[in-house]
Order: sequence, then structure tokens, then C-alpha cells
Amino acid sequence: MRRLPSAALLVLFLLAGVAGCSGTDDGDGPDGGGEPTPTASGEAPRAAGKHWRPRPGTRWQWQLDGKADTSAGVPVYDIDGFENTARTVKELHDRGAKVICYVNAGAWEDFRPDRKAFPERLLGERNKGWKGERWLDIRRLDVLRPIMAARFDMCRRKGFDAVEPDLMEGYRSRTGFPLSAADQLAFNRMLAALAHERGMAVGLKNDLDQIPALVGDFDFAVNEQCAEFEECEKLTPFVKSGKAVFHVEYDLERKDFCPTAQRLGLSSMRKRLELDAWREPCG
Repeated sequence: MRRLPSAALLVLFLLAGVAGCSGTDDGDGPDGGGEPTPTASGEAPRAAGKHWRPRPGTRWQWQLDGKADTSAGVPVYDIDGFENTARTVKELHDRGAKVICYVNAGAWEDFRPDRKAFPERLLGERNKGWKGERWLDIRRLDVLRPIMAARFDMCRRKGFDAVEPDLMEGYRSRTGFPLSAADQLAFNRMLAALAHERGMAVGLKNDLDQIPALVGDFDFAVNEQCAEFEECEKLTPFVKSGKAVFHVEYDLERKDFCPTAQRLGLSSMRKRLELDAWREPCG
């Protein structure tokens, strides 16, 4: 799920090798080592291999509706990358929190400032239930790579520690394109590589069936409604790898999902569908 418009950004070109493994759960975050090689945009990436990796059970807040409320008092905030400024990210850092940058990766949105960067031929069916969104032809990595690189550069410039790319299982939806599971794996791995090149962690959003193939490429998972659909067990590869699973339910009461979520080591809470500041965490 997701929402809203925001402020500016340029389209850049880039791709490089995947980096990285470990990080620390206490937020050492990326740091330097050697002379970084500039990207095609002229920006020097953060050192690879030192990005943050949140551990299972880490408490979090997820707010995509408007400017972030920074008062939740949790170690991790997941907020809209366009809608929030570097000042907000710094404020959260000053409170000792890590900050995840939400961006839509699998669909075009007519309210984003970079909407004209997407060629019309890449725009497919409307994403049902989300006004102003159309699915993207994720097979076109050559076209989408520089656009997504530009979005991730925006996240990096604002100081975010990680990226949450949304809509990473379009191959299971009516997109208007004949997408395969292999197409989805290639696209998702490209996104992971772009984040790691910039010294940021990256989360796998939903896409439960491909977790066994992708758990090694991603640093944490973000899931909606695995309890409602009785799928939470599919997320255990992340927990067993020492990686957090950030999970929300919208319709279930906490008593109906928290015991299972806590047994599995998920970081779970109840949220409203609009993802405003309200939250009811499991613990």
C-alpha cells in the first residue's frame, strides 16, 4: 500500500554490482572505506557492505500519509521518500532512529514529480483501488534502471538508511504485460543492487512466494496481512537469517495475530489502511 505526491528529482543513469552483507542492528549504518567510485550521476556512493540490517523483533512505525510524525519513539521509521525532507530524516536520526525511504517501484503514479520520466509504452493497466497508478512493464530494466536509480539517489541525498520499494510482485497481477516470475526476480534483484550500491539497506515488500530465492538479496522484509491470509510462515527465512520482518494487519484485532507474530519473531502492529500516524503494536 502507499500514497501521496511531493517534491523534485532528476533522472540519472546507473547500475553496478551487488554489495554486501553484514551490518549492525544498533545502527552503525554505512561508513567509509577506501576511495568511493562516483556513479554516472557524479555522486560518490556510500561504501558497500556496511549497510544497516535490522534484526528480528525491531520495533517500527510505518507512515505514508503526509509528513511524518516523529513522536512514536521507536528505533525504525518507514516514511514516504518524496513527502519527507532531509530535515525530518535528520530529526529522526538525532533521536537515534533509522529511517526507511518508501518509493513505488512497480507502478507509475500520476502525482509524483518524476512522472514524465516514464515512457508511455511502459505504462500498463490501472492498479485497481489506487487512483492515479498504472502498472509498469518491469521487463524493461534498461529504461527503469536509471529512473529507479534517480529515486534511490533522492533517498540517499536526504540521508535515509534504507529503501522500501513497493509493488514487487506485479507478475501475479493483471498488469497488461505478460510478466513472468523470472522477470520479477530480475527486477527485484536490480532494485536490491541499486540500494546496496548507495550504501542503503533494502526491504522485500510482500512477494512471499519468491522469498526463498530473494532472501539473500534483501536485508529485511515488509509485509501486509500475512496473518489474515494465513501466510506468515512464509516469512520465516528472513527471521532465520537474522533479518527483521516488518509486518502490519489492517482488519484483524491484535489478539488475533500478535501471538503468532511474536512466536515467529515478526515486528508486528495494527494500522489503518491509509497508513497515517496511528498504530497499535503487538509489544
